[in-house]
Amino acid sequence: MTSTSFHTPVMLAQVIEVLRPAPGEIFVDGTVGGGGHAEALLERTAPDGRLIGLDVDDESLAEAGDRLARFGERVRLVRSNFADMKAANASAGVAAVDGVLLDLGGSSHQFDTPERGFSFREDGPLDMRQDRRLGRTAADILAESSEEELVRIFWIYGEEPLAKWLAAAVVQERVRQPITRTTQLADLVKRVKRGGHRSFHPATLVFQALRIAVNDELNQLRRGLEAAVDLCRPRGRIAVIAFHSLEDRIVKDFVRRMASPCICPPGLPVCRCGQRMRLRLVQRKAFRPTEAEVAANPRARSARLRAAEKLEE
Repeated sequence: MTSTSFHTPVMLAQVIEVLRPAPGEIFVDGTVGGGGHAEALLERTAPDGRLIGLDVDDESLAEAGDRLARFGERVRLVRSNFADMKAANASAGVAAVDGVLLDLGGSSHQFDTPERGFSFREDGPLDMRQDRRLGRTAADILAESSEEELVRIFWIYGEEPLAKWLAAAVVQERVRQPITRTTQLADLVKRVKRGGHRSFHPATLVFQALRIAVNDELNQLRRGLEAAVDLCRPRGRIAVIAFHSLEDRIVKDFVRRMASPCICPPGLPVCRCGQRMRLRLVQRKAFRPTEAEVAANPRARSARLRAAEKLEE
């Protein structure tokens, strides 16, 4: 297993720019993946900085462990969801950190390994669990969910315009035979959409929706953002890379709310929300990958990086 099979660190230069790591500082990489971002942070916090790397994927942790072995006790890898980063850091004896990074994209290794079931491009079981300790797979959701629940999943998590028709097709197909393979589902979607949007595969949004549902990604993101703010010390920074509009919208709304002095409805004569500003935006708009990076790594194309700094308590 080599690092080239894993996630190439996206927007690495911009991540380092906004997190501004310095010697002796402590960082959390909440989605350590193959260890690319973590490696850069450890290099820039030498000689005594530390990093807590979290991931729910055992294969990613093994790869990161190999890549980061040269840093010795300066790095601690924990099998944990980033939503639980406060507990993971407490177990490592860390009460506060200088920065948190969340790279919300799945690793290239996950998408390129058919047995993981993330991709419609090769045949594999409809799994999609990032943490294989989870019980429910994508195939289970397709088999057990009502038609109304499938509409909700496809529409809310995939923003799929044909959610109603696709849900009906799934229910009809599963009566005939179980839907358990990636190419089986992809072919079903293509039949319903009759080719779909030319700029991307017709099954893209359905696969995105199922992956989010299997891993409860949006709720975990909300919990993780709250935990990151609590864990950072004043002037600590939070950087989040999102790859689709659902994630990016949650991040944008969260940091703007935390950076606002008032969240009362417009028109109230007196502020009653009791809001306390906790963050300062590093940049109002999201950072985007450079043209050169997109040319070298097309998977960076949809990346959006948002960053904020924690204010004094």
